[in-house]
Amino acid sequence: MKPINVGLLGLGTVGGGTLTVLRRNQEEITRRAGRQIRVTHAAVRNVERAHGRYAAEGLVITDDPALVVNNPDIDIVVELIGGISPAKELVLAAIANGKHVVTANKALIAKHGNEIFARAQAKGVMVAFEAAVAGGIPIIKAIREGLSANRIEWLAGIINGTCNFILSRMRDEGRAFDDVLKEAQAKGYAEADPTFDIEGIDAAHKITIMSAIAFGVPMQFDAAHIEGISKLDSTDIRYAEQLGYRIKLLGITKRHETGIELRVHPTLIPAKRLIANVEGVMNAVLVKGDAVGATLYYGAGAGAEPTASSVVADLVDVTRLHTADPNHRVPHLAFQPDQLADLEVLPMEEVVTAYYLRMRALDKPGVLAEVTRILADLDISIDALIQREPEEGENKADVVMLTHLARERAVNAAIERIEALGSIEGKVTRIRMEALNG
Repeated sequence: MKPINVGLLGLGTVGGGTLTVLRRNQEEITRRAGRQIRVTHAAVRNVERAHGRYAAEGLVITDDPALVVNNPDIDIVVELIGGISPAKELVLAAIANGKHVVTANKALIAKHGNEIFARAQAKGVMVAFEAAVAGGIPIIKAIREGLSANRIEWLAGIINGTCNFILSRMRDEGRAFDDVLKEAQAKGYAEADPTFDIEGIDAAHKITIMSAIAFGVPMQFDAAHIEGISKLDSTDIRYAEQLGYRIKLLGITKRHETGIELRVHPTLIPAKRLIANVEGVMNAVLVKGDAVGATLYYGAGAGAEPTASSVVADLVDVTRLHTADPNHRVPHLAFQPDQLADLEVLPMEEVVTAYYLRMRALDKPGVLAEVTRILADLDISIDALIQREPEEGENKADVVMLTHLARERAVNAAIERIEALGSIEGKVTRIRMEALNG
């Protein structure tokens, strides 16, 4: 059978890993796909360097990506350049030319997936994006196909290895955020400009994609609530540990009758949960279905060959279905395009969860009574409390409270009133909590 010809856009870390995996496992991949998958063209910025690293008979290397997306002999275009532009234009051009697309570009899918999928559907081609979320973990296929019998209730994921590495080090070694960030940059886990990672944007792209697939809704990245870890204090990590919790940056999405939650923020998780023990740069996603219960997916969330594993898996899938009737392929967002729900993302103030609250309070009678009265007035009940003795020469001490479930709007109001008390110094630290108990 005629081989499937592939054109790569980008031969960086993931592109190079994809080429390496395809070459090394060619025989096994061909047996799985039913026909040979061969990379015939690659578009790169530095042709000379790419020739030196990846030169092989039959591989055409160019600095003009148009020669890839417009080549009539190429069946699948693999977009691995990242970012929005020119990636979006190139993907749309490939689709317009009747080519299938495989991409690892989470920002592109989260922000423009609705348009891209509509164009692909109209043209009868596939867009596969397993590598856009959680690197080598096949989480997209698991949600879209493996759990298709289930009504998905919620997902929660550690989906940014940089943040997980930083939080693991802060907890294990008691170091400050800025100090550990420098180490992450030195090890290559964090970019020179780490904003997308540490401020939660990268994780928000990924949870947006998983939410759309889990619930059969359009991509709604702009509606996501996003908080990062840059303002997280090692003091709170220490208190959380004492209370039996660990702090992780989670992407969370939940289904309700009136809408969906879509949020990224630091979260306290009970230390006994498996996902709370995911350390370093590893990723994990917890998915709760009504039939199967809670299922956990764990693995490398980045890196050349782990991500290439997902890219090549998509190539195998597309190859298998290359000649299939477009109406009988697995839909991009798991549900048939005309069956997508119109559930909107709920405002953050409507979210109901438990909370960790830390405040600096005067050490005098009646202060705790004032705080608990405010909480009671807003129907917020306390689950646990730590009150520290003031340090020598101090007249203020930390008070830490864990609440039962409460609505965010009520907690916001309570924090505003607590901070207005003369007995409270500075701001109240608030971190949300999730039981994740299935």
